[in-house]
Amino acid sequence: MMDLNELFREESEVLNRSQDVAAQTSLSAEDYRDALLRLNRHYQRLMRDTYRLISRSDRAERELNRVNEQLNRLAQELEYKATHDPLTAVWNRSAIIQRITHTLTSGPAALIILDIDHFKKINDEFGHPMGDKVICELVSRVQAHCPAEASIGRIGGEEFTVLLPFFRLSDAVIVAGAIHASLNASPLAILPGQLVTASLGVSYGKPGSDFETLYNNADAAL
Repeated sequence: MMDLNELFREESEVLNRSQDVAAQTSLSAEDYRDALLRLNRHYQRLMRDTYRLISRSDRAERELNRVNEQLNRLAQELEYKATHDPLTAVWNRSAIIQRITHTLTSGPAALIILDIDHFKKINDEFGHPMGDKVICELVSRVQAHCPAEASIGRIGGEEFTVLLPFFRLSDAVIVAGAIHASLNASPLAILPGQLVTASLGVSYGKPGSDFETLYNNADAAL
């Protein structure tokens, strides 16, 4: 680190000369005037240098804030990509399992498993791009019949779970029934020529139970 005396060497010399001049009583008015002008010039230069430093500091702070905002956006984007299914934007497998496990540590929960019926046939007849569109529209219809507190996750290719925190089994069955009825009521807009249906299973977990038990019970009821 630079020594302060070295950093402000010129300023210190000007101040020392000014103090020497001020201590003398026999100098002419011109001598006093010259000493004051030198002090004034250095003071102005110091003000200009200080202004430039402040300007650079402000620019650096704005740039740092901009970089921090970019880093925050990038962190949020990475976190989103790490926890969400890229096709449907619902929770991915690891994230939904974590949410279910965390929910069961603090309270009861119900779980709905949904498996699209004959999905391989849809892929075979219409192609995988159409299959992807069917999945996306079906998920949108499921979301429309889920309560706000529900968490939807994609467990496998055409298999999804709906986590219902603090729901009783009977209430979860009502939600599953509404989803099932909606899929059976009308075709998806992307595939108007046929119904896309799904099989559903529902289970209930007490506080302290685990994901495997909750999932296996719902799978058995599928």
